[in-house]
Amino acid sequence: MVSEAYTQKHNCHSGIKSVRIHAPFEDSYFLRGLVDGRPYFNLRASNGEIIGTSQMYSSNQAREVGIAAVKECAVEAVVVEL
Repeated sequence: MVSEAYTQKHNCHSGIKSVRIHAPFEDSYFLRGLVDGRPYFNLRASNGEIIGTSQMYSSNQAREVGIAAVKECAVEAVVVEL
């Protein structure tokens, strides 16, 4: 997933926290598709703000695998500052 670009570190950490909070919940995922048919998803916070956008997938099934991976990994993901 990708997020918005942050200009301040504390805002970036707030975005990470929001992803960790919302990632486990099915109703945080909004399924989308491009005009050419490639599916993707947005992860949204409870206020409706998009906090992450997935890659483009080759199929709806592949998108579901991507959502499952985010649900499983986001809460405990290690943050590496470069």
